[in-house]
Amino acid sequence: MPYTTLTYEPDGRIARITLNRPERLNAISMEMPGEIEAAVEAANADPKIHVIVLSGAGRAFCAGYDLVYFAEQTGDKALTQEMPWDPMKDVALMGRFTRQFMSIWRSHKPVICKVHGHAVAGGSDIALCSDLLVMAEDARIGYPPTRVWGCPTTAMWVYRVGAEKAKRMLLTGDLVDGKEAQALGLCIEAVPADELDAAVERWAQRMAGMPKNQLMMQKLMINQAYENMGLANTQLIATVFDGITRHSPEGLAFKQRAEDVGFKQAVKERDSGEYLDELWGIDN
Repeated sequence: MPYTTLTYEPDGRIARITLNRPERLNAISMEMPGEIEAAVEAANADPKIHVIVLSGAGRAFCAGYDLVYFAEQTGDKALTQEMPWDPMKDVALMGRFTRQFMSIWRSHKPVICKVHGHAVAGGSDIALCSDLLVMAEDARIGYPPTRVWGCPTTAMWVYRVGAEKAKRMLLTGDLVDGKEAQALGLCIEAVPADELDAAVERWAQRMAGMPKNQLMMQKLMINQAYENMGLANTQLIATVFDGITRHSPEGLAFKQRAEDVGFKQAVKERDSGEYLDELWGIDN
């Protein structure tokens, strides 16, 4: 299929999927989740492919959802409905995005995610669906919208690092660099930025030498343990909560602020550490 938000390149035994909206730091558009799913399916259908490398073009892996579209524009946009809010419309849309991101998790071919620059908000959702993350030491990962206007719908944080470390990330909205991400267990390796390509290639070539059926069996066995722990149920409640965050008094105030002054200033205020009820005049 023709892709508009990414590129797909078979390269011997490796399929290379590269998010390709560099002018927006590969921010997620309406089309990107479906194109990720299609590219993963293409790699799985190709008998020559043993492993997938997922990366981002330009200065970052992925800066999350494109807030120029989803936050700055006025009117009834996809992620903020005019009131009264219909939660099931939200669940249908964000549930679809989550299922499309989770095509990475479901892929029978292992997926290595190469993280440079930023993997934040929805970008971290994509990254954490991968089997292995390899990060540049100066890369940054986290989910700042847990402060206002978001809940990670893939819910992969707790499954990747456990309850306490997931709370450390999601109760603060902090970003951590590659070194701390490795210490937390978010990535398998953090290396200097100029060594990132070589590190990812080393992991990819190591897996590419294994039979496809062996790779598939090992991944299915490990993933099934997490499915048995209730991953699908956790994702459903996370998707409902994500919709609530965008239609709470604080979420609506953030959306209005983004419309009034632009998303960059609204995000700066959200992440400042100030008491947002006082900053934005919300009765909380």
